[in-house]
Parts: sequence; structure tokens; C-alpha cells
Amino acid sequence: MTYRDSASSWPAPAKLNLMLHVVGRRDDGYHRLQTVFQLLDFGDELQFMVREDPIIERDGELEGVPADDDLCVRAARLLKARSGYPGGVRIRLRKSVPMGAGLGGGSSDAATTLVALNHIWRIGFDRTNLAELGLELGADVPVFVHGHSAWAEGVGELLTPMVLPQRWYLVLVPACRVATRDVFAAPELTRNTPPTTIRGFLAQGGRNDCEAVVRRRYPEVAAALEWLGQFAPASLTGTGSAVFAGFETETGARRVLAACPPGQSAFVALGVNESPLEARFAAVRAARRQ
Repeated sequence: MTYRDSASSWPAPAKLNLMLHVVGRRDDGYHRLQTVFQLLDFGDELQFMVREDPIIERDGELEGVPADDDLCVRAARLLKARSGYPGGVRIRLRKSVPMGAGLGGGSSDAATTLVALNHIWRIGFDRTNLAELGLELGADVPVFVHGHSAWAEGVGELLTPMVLPQRWYLVLVPACRVATRDVFAAPELTRNTPPTTIRGFLAQGGRNDCEAVVRRRYPEVAAALEWLGQFAPASLTGTGSAVFAGFETETGARRVLAACPPGQSAFVALGVNESPLEARFAAVRAARRQ
């Protein structure tokens, strides 16, 4: 099979949830949320090699994730099915975002796959169409498709772009995977936090309603929160294992990173309002016009 390399790497940025309020529950069992998505300049990278035949495949293995369950493969198959595109693609993923950490790695990979292949395959769907497809794959996918830090409601799909103050974040990733389903099913989870507004969040901040559940069930996460909290207010992101704290400067964040206990998985990243995917997409569009 001859492949056509369709550009260099496409970024799939990680995210933080600066707050996560559970404000109720729908009749279908899904929780009604309010959250703030902060995109990061840190993430995975994907490459797409176009096939002339209809096969969609993953290049290489991803530990614990069969190809048919991989959100990249599922996103490509969904886009192909809805668009009627006759060809296929081979997807190569360079994984940097830890899985099960609440950093949105899989959702971001799916979003980048939708945005990139929509362009490479010349399908012509707009971002609204792509976000609707993404929602079928996961509630966090639409924010990555739209490519901007955002206030979110509903199950996380009702988005209002936000311009957040520039901050550097130190992210610690304990060596455990948190089961999102178990967290949301926990009887002790607070499900009646009074709704707030963007203005209310900017003035007073917010919390992660899932943090108490995860602290109690995962001692590694509790320990990471306690350690990081010595240096700055620390919080859980999403319903994963990762915890974070914000700093005014990169130097401040890296000073704490250097003090991390041996063997601790951690990184420093800049919070960005526009996704790195947007810059990459603009560059390939400009190259196509030349």
C-alpha cells in the first residue's frame, strides 16, 4: 500500500478544568455541569497518512487501548461514515498526555482527528458539524474542536469562549487511573451546587465537586494535593488523577517542579486561550492557498 503523507504533526492539546460544579442530574442520568476549560500548550501529536483504499488503521500500539476503541480511529471512522469519503487513513499518535488523568488526551486526539481529516480529505464540514460529531464520541470533544478555552454547561458541550488570564501551571500526575464512571456514581458526590455565572467564577473562583470523592478513594491523589498545596492552591482536574496549581511565572512553576519528590510524574505548561491546533490549521490552509 502506498501512503500519501498529508502534513507533519498536528497538535492535540491537553486541558485543565479550573472548576467543575455538578449542578443537577438529567432524567437520562447524565449530570448537569458547569466547568471552565483551560487549554494548555502541552499535548499529544498526530500524523495522518492518506490511504487510497477505505481502510482506517492505527500505526503502532497504545497500551490498554485496542485499535477499535481508540478515539482517533473511532473519530476517523465516524467522519468517513457521515461524509461518504471513499478513502482511508493511517493514524500515527505520539502520546504525551497521561491516560486517565483528567487532562482530556483522548478527547483532544479525537478532535484533532476530526479537524485534520476534514481538511486533508477536503470534506468541508464546519466546526459546528464537527463538534456535533465529536459529542457522539465524548462530552469533552467539542471544546477541542472549537479550539478555545471556554465556559461550559450542560454535560460540557454548551460552550462560551473565554479569555482567561495567562498563567503557568504545574501538573502532577499520580500513578493511578481514576474511573470517571465510578466517581459520578458515588453516592457521596455533591449534585446540587448552586449554579453560578462566568462573572461569578471570575470574581470568586470555583471548586471541583468531584475532588472530595477522588481524595477519599485514591490516596495517591490526596497525597499529591497535600504536597502541591504547600506551594499554591491545588485542585483536581476533571475526574482524573491529575492535580494542578497555577503560578504567575514560568520560573515560579519550575521552581516547584524541581522540588517534586523523586519518581513523581509532573510537567509545567502555559495556559492558552487559543488551541495550538488553530495555529497549525491556519498554517496548512495558508500553504494550500500558495
